[in-house]
Amino acid sequence: MSTIIRRGLVALPLVLIGWIAVMAVVMRVSDAAPGAVVPFPSASVMQSLPRDTAILGMNRVALTVSNRPGMAKELYAAGAWLVLPAGLTGCLPLTEEQRRRME
Repeated sequence: MSTIIRRGLVALPLVLIGWIAVMAVVMRVSDAAPGAVVPFPSASVMQSLPRDTAILGMNRVALTVSNRPGMAKELYAAGAWLVLPAGLTGCLPLTEEQRRRME
């Protein structure tokens, strides 16, 4: 195997882990995301959710909830091992239509 391929195979997982870590930190310190995703939610997480949690989607792989101030902290307190932002538009600013949908 060439050196370039080996370096790529080492770098790719590190970049992925770094990206996930950055997204988790963004979710923890900011309420900018319109939603929150909990990967692989356990039954105890589901039972421990705050009563006023708005569930947007749920399956065996992920639980998506509407975000509000302090939601990441509440999800971690409920037993989530990772909380990621959902619904972010990326680096581009929101359009007027997207802003209206968020209200």
